[in-house]
Amino acid sequence: MSGVYAILIAYVLGAIPFGYLLVKWTSGRDVRAVGSGNIGATNVVRAAGRLAGIATLALDIGKGFVAVWVAGRLTGLSPWWMSAAALAVMVGHAFPVFLGFKGGKAVASAVGAFACLTPGALAALLPVFVVVVAVTRYISMGSIVSAACLPLAVWLLAQPPAPVFAASVAAGAFIIWRHKSNIERLRAGTEHVFSFGSRRS
Repeated sequence: MSGVYAILIAYVLGAIPFGYLLVKWTSGRDVRAVGSGNIGATNVVRAAGRLAGIATLALDIGKGFVAVWVAGRLTGLSPWWMSAAALAVMVGHAFPVFLGFKGGKAVASAVGAFACLTPGALAALLPVFVVVVAVTRYISMGSIVSAACLPLAVWLLAQPPAPVFAASVAAGAFIIWRHKSNIERLRAGTEHVFSFGSRRS
């Protein structure tokens, strides 16, 4: 039963909508009515400024890390349950019960989860993300490319147990799927160009 508890805890942690709460508390606005409508850090910057965006990013990464860490403590560091918790926290962020199952892209929660599962592989993806965003000016493009590279980085650098590699494949595919609207906008040339500052209106 400890593994089941770990999954439930991971989902509930993922479902805490930090971006929504921070924007509501700091500006009284609903982040879902601003910009892309996403509850993640990028859209929080648009809705409430860079400090709120940074706080959202840190909290979303943190909940991903804590979810996997707790799963490890509850299950004796079981790779299977820790991997399942990584996916559960992402699902919680993307489909939060507290917001009618309409949440974010799950990138930051995945970062936290794999920072706990495979920290070396995750670190290797950071320059990939930075370079792609610097060249394209699209956060979404950086996230999509990094998600696509996640399984390869995990396989080459972590040489993980099968459940961890499978989780990396599932996580990468999930993130790309969650970015389907961004992919459509990228193709149409209407995707939001990221600027690290507030865009209040």
